[in-house]
Amino acid sequence: MSMEITLWEFIPIITVSGLFLIQFVYWQGIYKNMHRRIEKPGRTVDSYPPLSVIIVAKNARAEIEKNLPAVLNQDYPAFEVIVVHDRSATDCDDVLKRLETRYVNLYHTFIPESARYISRKKLGLSIGIKASHYDWLVFTEIYCRPESNQWLKKMAAHFTEETDIVLGYSNYERRQGWFNKKICYDRLIHSMRFLGMALVGRPYTGSGKNLAYRKSLYARQNGFTNQLNWDQGEDMLFVNQAAEKKNTRVEVSKDSIVRIAMPTKRMWNHEKVNEMATSQLFKGMGKYGAGFETLTRVLFFLAVLTTVIYGILSRKWIMAGAAALLYVVRLIIQVFVIRQAAEDFDKRRYGLSIPLFDLLQPLWHLKFKTIKARHRKDDFQRKINFSNPSGIG
Repeated sequence: MSMEITLWEFIPIITVSGLFLIQFVYWQGIYKNMHRRIEKPGRTVDSYPPLSVIIVAKNARAEIEKNLPAVLNQDYPAFEVIVVHDRSATDCDDVLKRLETRYVNLYHTFIPESARYISRKKLGLSIGIKASHYDWLVFTEIYCRPESNQWLKKMAAHFTEETDIVLGYSNYERRQGWFNKKICYDRLIHSMRFLGMALVGRPYTGSGKNLAYRKSLYARQNGFTNQLNWDQGEDMLFVNQAAEKKNTRVEVSKDSIVRIAMPTKRMWNHEKVNEMATSQLFKGMGKYGAGFETLTRVLFFLAVLTTVIYGILSRKWIMAGAAALLYVVRLIIQVFVIRQAAEDFDKRRYGLSIPLFDLLQPLWHLKFKTIKARHRKDDFQRKINFSNPSGIG
């Protein structure tokens, strides 16, 4: 048995230690920020500015009846809700007209059936924004539902003179089964990453399921002009292009949470592949931040495994023990951070599934990257008719 370690044998330990430090910065310096923020008292507001909620709906008759009242019944002084529905799909005019008789602040319009060339989602949002009466715009999806009638007040508490964008938290509704637990975990980590980055002054993306920004910002950015040919990205790319340290704030209180209806496996896979394709267009460190964490996580696992195996085979017990200890320390930190965030925002407990999901999540991402790589770039784009970029006609 040898306790001595040669100079060359220090390299694996240094490698494991370096990768551990990177992971430590992510988990303690970024991912834990949501929990830190929720423990702080919210900003006191004397008056709330009027705002417009913009929702685009397609094939959503049942979702309109189920989820729209939760938006319309918000405890907020002055707001309007504008629903833009896609007439190329199921006609929802009658259910929207019926709701308009009950809610005077509900308005609806439609995406023309003749619209071509441009993403219909972006066109619908553009129509809704143009129809809105107020500078502050709040966005969600028709298959989403705010958990509290204080949602708008919590988002609006950040509407300061310096602020242009407010990012909020959303996750899937809780259901039984492995798939639900898997996608809730994946979205929790994704949210901890992009909201945590924004909380340290490095915003790089957002989610249109719970998002607010100024109409004047939309005008300054020329709307979605820079991404018209992309099917997706109306939220992710817009925030990536417009968000800065000084103009972006984060709202993560429990009353601001938005729940997403449980998707099918096919829908979730499709969304993840599109997110993967869209993220390639990010500017700045946002393009690499998420991938770098995943990469260093995988390298950390491999470095620990290699060092432990080599240490055991060569009877270098200090080497094997040091690598194993760093893995355990990282796991303990990770478990605490995830359990705090899950209990704060999702009223959920993750136990033994954490180390399992930690190992599987990079494989999910590899799967989606592989699927994306099999597609052509054109599969995520639309051909723009530059003589008629609106696509109407």
